[in-house]
Amino acid sequence: MRRNFWTKTLIIALAMAASPAVFGQSVYNAIQQVEAIMADDELRQQAYEEGHTRIRFCGYCHGEDGNSERTYIPNLAEQHPLYLFNQFEKFGDGTREHYVMTKLAQTLTLEERINVAIYYSQQEAKPREAEDPALAAAGEPIFQRRCQACHGSKAEGFQDMPRLAGQPARYVREALQRFKDMEPGEDDSPMIGIAEPLSKDDIRKLAAYVQTL
Repeated sequence: MRRNFWTKTLIIALAMAASPAVFGQSVYNAIQQVEAIMADDELRQQAYEEGHTRIRFCGYCHGEDGNSERTYIPNLAEQHPLYLFNQFEKFGDGTREHYVMTKLAQTLTLEERINVAIYYSQQEAKPREAEDPALAAAGEPIFQRRCQACHGSKAEGFQDMPRLAGQPARYVREALQRFKDMEPGEDDSPMIGIAEPLSKDDIRKLAAYVQTL
């Protein structure tokens, strides 16, 4: 079975002109490789197993099942594998900076980045109970107006748009505040424009709501 797996993987790689295992690989090639693996039961299972063996350090912060036990660290469970892969790329090439993630991403090969992304994409995200049900309920209409067009009606995410459902409220609050504090031109994320008009109260309501989904 293992020889079959590597034969299939080699065919995929050759079909993509053997994309190099370096940061900055084109999104087009990443989409091809990830989608080819996800569409093949054997490749997906093998990538899952290989990813599981490589998440030792990831699991300390994000949880072995991708559900973070620390409220300031995001869940990875059920994120789209391409989204996760792209975040590795950004940490690895310096587009995103984090004192742990930048170093960790640079230790992973292309294959490992894909396998870890696939492993976490197959985990089940667990919603969290609302600390303040009234606050969470007040966040729903704000989410519908400002967020669901990109992140989905249930905050499930889509390909390059992250899943927000089940994310710790504290993490969401801090992420939205970072986007709100950015000046146009500092980052090319559309989130700067989305977050800019949100009040601190809006942010609290949104964060409380999405963690319960």
